[in-house]
Amino acid sequence: MSQRRHVPGNCPVCGEALVVTRLTCTSCGSALEGTFQPGEIGAPASAGAERFGRLARLDAAQLQFVEVFLRCRGVIKNVEDMLGISYPTVKARLANVLETLGFESDDERPVDREMRREILADLSSGRISVEEAHRRLRAQETQDSAEDDA
Repeated sequence: MSQRRHVPGNCPVCGEALVVTRLTCTSCGSALEGTFQPGEIGAPASAGAERFGRLARLDAAQLQFVEVFLRCRGVIKNVEDMLGISYPTVKARLANVLETLGFESDDERPVDREMRREILADLSSGRISVEEAHRRLRAQETQDSAEDDA
């Protein structure tokens, strides 16, 4: 393995910031070219410095929210307390993160949720039977699946 050296942050000629434009793996020889964040080659990655996959889509604020959410093990009340925000704000931020990650959030189907509420209200008031409620809910699920496949 070649000796690792510190990468200077500024150009010795003009003093402007330098950028890393090529990264090479010493193990397999593969290389990446582009403009990368400045930093010391070989230094341990600081928190959030190297993110891949879906998490790379998150901005700093979204990533901080996810970290708090995970530390609180998904308990929204604890997230509220830790961040000093309301329940609707936690839900909105979670929906935003899910959307950014490419997942469907609960908030994307308010019409379906309202239809379920109406079915359950009709059942609880005795306007429909349990069998009819099941039939309507199954029909709604079938419709949802058909829309998802489209």
